Amino acid sequence: MQHQAAEATPPVGRHYQVRDRRLFLHRSGSGSPAVVFLPGAGSSGMDGFIVQQRAAELTTSVLYDRAGTGWSDRAELPRTSTQVTDELRELLRVVGVPAPYLLVGHSLGGLYARHYAQRFPDEVAGLVLVEPEHEDYDSYMPKELNELYQAWDPGEAVPDELPDEIIQFYRTLFAREMADWPEEIREPLIERHVSLEWLKIGGQEAANRNQLHDEVRNAGPMPDVPLIVLTATAIDPFKEAVTQGIPTSLLQEEAEAKTRLYTALAESVAHGENRVIDDAGHVSVIFRRPDAVLQAIQDLLGS
Repeated sequence: MQHQAAEATPPVGRHYQVRDRRLFLHRSGSGSPAVVFLPGAGSSGMDGFIVQQRAAELTTSVLYDRAGTGWSDRAELPRTSTQVTDELRELLRVVGVPAPYLLVGHSLGGLYARHYAQRFPDEVAGLVLVEPEHEDYDSYMPKELNELYQAWDPGEAVPDELPDEIIQFYRTLFAREMADWPEEIREPLIERHVSLEWLKIGGQEAANRNQLHDEVRNAGPMPDVPLIVLTATAIDPFKEAVTQGIPTSLLQEEAEAKTRLYTALAESVAHGENRVIDDAGHVSVIFRRPDAVLQAIQDLLGS
């Protein structure tokens, strides 16, 4: 297929040619190991801008958008984790950011970060996994919750038209979370987050969730690198469309089960730790608690 060009010039950073696509990347700071941010499904690397800038005071700090997302050229979705991790590796080579890397992955980006470490262990100095997608997530959850979530198809979740009140709801949420951000970053990022295109991309990227899980399962053990997991246990307003009608008690069970899963993940390596954040949720944690993400980065850089 012919790939569509990125929709606009990003407010910071630039595009780099990787094979037949242009990928958005923003690089700041200097030093090694470089910190590389991997965003969640339907998100942009720009969502981590605040913590990326603070990390740049410590070492080289990089955020980017995968093909098909954000400010990068469009591509057919979903994609395999092998495609995504190969692409990231080549992008960093093109940009001239040498390994090793401290990978900071949020949500689906956390699964990609783990898979990168499994495939290229010598290139990874450490992992910060923020609410990471995990292949055993469903097995830890209450049966009733799994049944409710299975009824929500991410590939079909966003209609072709959105009511104005829904758009305004999410615009208000993003504006609140990014109130202190530079206007030249905040405004274009909010407008794209509430666009129909970006909302659909989130579901499209995650549509092959089971296949991604199999890739990680079949990639071998986690390398023994320093690892910090951040578990956000608050009920997230960004997930209201998915959780509407689910009893609060069941969402609390989800948070408890998630904490057990992420603790087991942290304990799978010699130097792992799970840090619980109780004042943010799955999506909002990257906006509300950049301090917690930065502290994890600092701790791993110093280890």
